[in-house]
Amino acid sequence: MKDAAPFYIPTLGDMFAARDRIAPYVHRTPVMTSRMLNELTGAELFFKCENLQKAGAFKARGASNAVFLLTEEQAARGVATHSSGNHGSCLSYAAGRRGIPCTVVMPRTAPQAKKDAVRGYGARIVECEPSTSSREAVFAEVVAETGAEFVHPYNDWRVIAGQATCSAELIEQVEGLDAVVAPIGGGGMISGTCLTLSNLSPKTRIYAAEPLNADDAARSFRAGRIIADDAPNTVADGLKVPLKELTWHFVRNHVTDILTATEDEIVEAMKLIWKRMKIVMEPSSAVPLATIIKNRDLFAGKRVGLIITGGNVDLDRLPWN
Repeated sequence: MKDAAPFYIPTLGDMFAARDRIAPYVHRTPVMTSRMLNELTGAELFFKCENLQKAGAFKARGASNAVFLLTEEQAARGVATHSSGNHGSCLSYAAGRRGIPCTVVMPRTAPQAKKDAVRGYGARIVECEPSTSSREAVFAEVVAETGAEFVHPYNDWRVIAGQATCSAELIEQVEGLDAVVAPIGGGGMISGTCLTLSNLSPKTRIYAAEPLNADDAARSFRAGRIIADDAPNTVADGLKVPLKELTWHFVRNHVTDILTATEDEIVEAMKLIWKRMKIVMEPSSAVPLATIIKNRDLFAGKRVGLIITGGNVDLDRLPWN
């Protein structure tokens, strides 16, 4: 088995192996369209609905691949991670399918719906302060206590290979995409998208979409090096974490550009999708549409895939309330 260290760069073969490995545990999610949103943007938009994925987010793919790659000895010690919500719930889901323990370090400010989901799949939650430094310090204590296998939310080749299966499905479901736009936080989904499209659809441009209030990836892209913010404040709670070495490799080599949207633009895009498409999705998932509306000239006349990364929204704290 390959080393789980972040510096192994996953291959297309790893993606295909992951696809076979996780098939019993994940959905092949649908692609939806909206005539109204096509008219608004001047583009043909194709929404890959990972909000309908197991555990409500694309991260079920990477988490399942990592869990089912563990040796029996590793699995016996369980798994652990730090997460604002979706990776934690998805790792809990995957661990439950294999029947092993799971511990998740979560910010105390994480949405209650996401905490409930993690506990609902059987994991133990250890809370930390809402900063990267706090979550990593608390997590180090958890690993020292449990000896669990660390499954990083994104800086892990096993996770990226699993996330890459999403765009593999998308290009089978929709031919001739000119571009794909996906949210970026730590970069797990965008890295998986780069892995697949650079090999199987190299003419398709890859754009990352990021909140302006948490634009460290965009600034990193411009500077040519990783710039990390410790505790950005944005309604898109799933996009607050910084890039790491492995995801930076994919971003700097394969991403066409990183586009940003303001908080108001993100919320308005989220409302549009809820109202027009009847899709329950979280703020992080609205960032791609927000950036397309903001950059209409860039996408007009193009066939564009958007990845709706998750639907685990706290219904008692909708951002327009």
